[in-house]
Parts: sequence; structure tokens; C-alpha cells
Amino acid sequence: MKFALYLGNRGFFPERLIAEARREVTGALAALGIDTLCAPENLTRYGAVETAAEGRAFAGFLAKHRGEYDGVLLVLPNFGDENGASEALCDCGVPIYILAYPDELDKMDFQSRRDAFCGKLSIMDVFTQFNLPFTAWEPHTLHPASPRFAEEMRQFAAVCRIVRGMKRCRIGAIGARPTAFKTIRFDEVALQKKGITVEVFDNSDLLLEVEKVKSGSPELETKVRRFREYTDFSGVPADRVEMLARLSVAIDRMIERYDLQAVSLRCWLDLEQTLKISPCVVLSELNDRSIPAACELDVGNAVAMYALALASQEPAACLDWNNNYEEDPDRCILFHCGPVAQKLMAARGRVIDHPMFAKSLGEGCAFGCNVGRLRPMPFTFASAATVDGKVRFYSGEGEFTRDQLPEEFFGCGGVAHIPGLQPKLIRIGRGGYRHHVSMTEGSWRRAIDEAFTNYLGYEKTEL
Repeated sequence: MKFALYLGNRGFFPERLIAEARREVTGALAALGIDTLCAPENLTRYGAVETAAEGRAFAGFLAKHRGEYDGVLLVLPNFGDENGASEALCDCGVPIYILAYPDELDKMDFQSRRDAFCGKLSIMDVFTQFNLPFTAWEPHTLHPASPRFAEEMRQFAAVCRIVRGMKRCRIGAIGARPTAFKTIRFDEVALQKKGITVEVFDNSDLLLEVEKVKSGSPELETKVRRFREYTDFSGVPADRVEMLARLSVAIDRMIERYDLQAVSLRCWLDLEQTLKISPCVVLSELNDRSIPAACELDVGNAVAMYALALASQEPAACLDWNNNYEEDPDRCILFHCGPVAQKLMAARGRVIDHPMFAKSLGEGCAFGCNVGRLRPMPFTFASAATVDGKVRFYSGEGEFTRDQLPEEFFGCGGVAHIPGLQPKLIRIGRGGYRHHVSMTEGSWRRAIDEAFTNYLGYEKTEL
């Protein structure tokens, strides 16, 4: 991460605070591993921006460094000037975080008082008039030496990653949606208007790519070794392990050739009928490499997974809202057949013949289901859908508990505790969302909401 540093000034207020703020903010960011892009101190008076002319000079500096910074940290050591700020940042093209220094009661004389509390409101007002999106979270004022500052910057960095990644990305939709699943319909044009290109492939494209993977090739042998190290394949026939590896190599090639940031796959029934495998563990391994991979051709949740992975910098997973958990209204079982990354699992998985397809197609035709359990952790969940030409989403947070699932419960699941779950489920259903939900480890709802609504223009469904 690199933030461009903007320092505001207004001549009525103490200018000596500007140099102090530069040292304090750059030092605090460096401690968090965040680089800072600073304009030369002689670019403007005191190295800060006050007048419209100084704002234009700062805008010119940013223009020369476009693409080098992920966000702007607008710092108000004193009141600041809204005209200079709007001139400076109206074309910056990245998220802007407004940081107003707090006043101290023993430093309220005219030589020391900041009034950044008030100046921040003025800048927010004018930015709103300019239709210039910005980030302003509670508390209204914050000192960079405060422990809260680190968490604010962690969340803002996540916002910047999401916005940068989602503005121009490509999602691979491999295969048609399963005929029975009208629930995962999506609108390509609605996504494209938000910068998300969907590259669509027929399953025959994938099968042809699988045929091109040569037996005994170094590429294939490397993938077989990777799989055997990744999870437990001891119960899988060698020819099925090789076929799963061939499928994985084929998908890797498509991801590289078309520069895909995430994929969704038609995972049944044709792969089970043609290749005699279930691709669950292939998707699991992709997710473990932080390449979001959704099953059942759920492009909307591939979008949500990509955003969650950008936020957390950890794997995301696509799960079913699947079962109640006893009589607890705030607990449920989240599950899928096995596309969950090993990094999210409590222990090493075990690949089996998928019991759903063994029942419908016969035993031995669907090795690939990676059985395990989600480990206890706090998590953020989200889902996206296209409705009436718009991109909509919901988000929330919960925790995977230590509650146990029965041994015979197949696939990869976990017991989730989500406060107020019952009315949330009603709103999800009435909102026209999928039976799937995406998740990643950690608390990232604030970053997801900020990036999606404020910078990317998605519509939020409040849960």
C-alpha cells in the first residue's frame, strides 16, 4: 500500500502544526508497513494546501505520479481549506480518507487551537457538492498516535484494494448454469457497467483444454504432487487423481490466458459424466491460492469472493446457507461439498467419491469432494447479485464456533453464530439473493460496505 499524503492549511490557524503532522502521520503509516507519497515541501507554502492555486499545484503533482498510489490521506492539522482540497483531489481517482486532528482542552488558545473538527465538516460538504467520494468514519477526530488509527488504516487499505481490484476485473464463467439452478442467473451488462467483465466459456472449451494436457508432462506431474501434498488423496484411484490434476492445469491455463481474477464453474453434472470426477478439490486448491473460485456457476458470489479476498488478503469461500443448528435461532450450518481452501479448514481434508453423484450416477464417477470442517474464527460474509440492471449486495459478520457437526455430515461445513440471523434470512430471501454466501476470515464489513456503496456504486440491502 502507498497513500498520497495531503496536508491542509488555513492561514488563521497555527501553521507550525503542519510539519508536526507530516512527521507523525508518515511515521505512523511506516509502522503499519504503508508507504507514503509526499509532495516536495517547497511545492506550496508550509508544504500544505490552502488556496485554489496550491490545490492545482498539488493536483499536478498527483497527475505525475498517477498509478503509484492506492489512496489519499487528507490530513487536517488545523481547519484546512475546502477550496484548495477540492481543486487538489477532484481528479485523484482513488479513495480519500479524511483525518482531522483532535483539539486538546489545555491547548485552546489562539496559537494552539486547531478547529479541524469544523474544517472536516466543511471539506465533506464541498466534496459532496463536487460529487467527490470520500471516507469519513467515527470518530470524527483522531490522532495518528491513537491505537484506533492503526485499525482505521487497516480498513481503509482494504477499501483501496477492493476499489482498485473491482474497477477493472475479469470473472471467468466456465460452462452454462446448471439447468435446475435459476437461482444463479446474472446480468452481464449490469456487471460490465461497474467495470466487471465476464468472460464466458462453454464446458466444451474446458474439456478441450483438458485433452491438451499431456500425460507425463512436467506440468501435470507437478500438479499431481501439489494435490497429494495439499490434502488426503489416499482413498482416490490414481487415474482419478491424474484427471483432477489435468482439470486443474486446464483451468490454470484459462485463468492465465484470459487474465481472470476469479472464476465460477459449472461443476455438475457433465464433469462427473465425462471426466468421472467432481471438481470440488480443484476449486478448493484455487481458493487456497487466493484465486476466488465459486461453484455452480455463481458469478455473483465470485464477485463477492473476490472483494472479500481483496479485503482480507486471505482466501474466500462460497458456502450454502444450509441447515438449522438445533433450536438456536442465531446459529446455522454453512456448508459446501468441498471447494473450501485448506487454510480455512480445521485440519487436512480428505477426498472422497461425492455421495450425491454416487447416488444419482453410480459409485466411482465423482471423486473430488474434499471433506473437512471450517475452523473456529470470526468471519465476514457477503453476497452480490444483479437485479433490474443494478448490482446489489448484502454483508455481515459472524463467527464459526467450536460446535461439532455429526461425523457423517459430508463435505466441508461449520456452525456459524450470526446475531439476529432469523430476520436476516428473511431479508436475504426477499431480496432475491442466492442460497450461497461468500466469506473470509476477519472483520471486514466496514471496508466492504464503504468500497461497494461509496466508491463502486453498488446498492446495499440492509440486513
